[in-house]
Amino acid sequence: MPAATAIADDRTRFYDTIADDFDSIMNTYDLRRRVEIVFDELLSGVDLRGRRVLDAGCGTGPFSVEANRRGARVTSLDIGARLLAITRRKCATSCIQASADAIAIEDASFDVVISSECIEHTPYPRATVAELIRVCRPGGRVVITCPNRTWHWAIVLANRLGVRPYEGLENWPATHELADWVRAGGARVHRHIGFHLVPFVFGRLNPVLRPLDRLGGSILRLFVNQAILAERP
Repeated sequence: MPAATAIADDRTRFYDTIADDFDSIMNTYDLRRRVEIVFDELLSGVDLRGRRVLDAGCGTGPFSVEANRRGARVTSLDIGARLLAITRRKCATSCIQASADAIAIEDASFDVVISSECIEHTPYPRATVAELIRVCRPGGRVVITCPNRTWHWAIVLANRLGVRPYEGLENWPATHELADWVRAGGARVHRHIGFHLVPFVFGRLNPVLRPLDRLGGSILRLFVNQAILAERP
């Protein structure tokens, strides 16, 4: 294996190396907000009971747990075996170990596909978006959250200062790129919003972040993170 490929592979699997500590490291405000945005805002009105839901890039399983709690038949996918083991302990789910940009699942297998903060950690996020749409059935919903490239400078600075505990791939798309990738994959964009107008790591600012999220549809490009709801025709 060429050295560059080996390095990329190591970074792709970085989060599995911190699986045992991941829940304690994760920012709880950001996680709660993403769960709310996915289930209570973008999937509001969608009854998940009995629906087949894919949680792609499940990590330690917070979205699998929530989908399971709402009655869905959940499949959790991640490249990390240790991450999947933790997810399996938390809820009833079928686990698949694979990269989200090459999902060994038949077309149109799921009613709802959720992928939160995953595509940017894959080598080819555009291909990942296409895969997420491919495995969604016609009429099904795809929900993706990821960072916005406008703010990529912030993690570069944080990494140089040694204040960020993550070393995985960081292929952040711009807001227009994510929308274009969804359309190129054959899906329609229903909603595309921003959240976290400033980095959520500044805990003292968290109380004002949620109210500011109301601006996420009008000044999307200024937000740290983005979320998109798409439908496969």
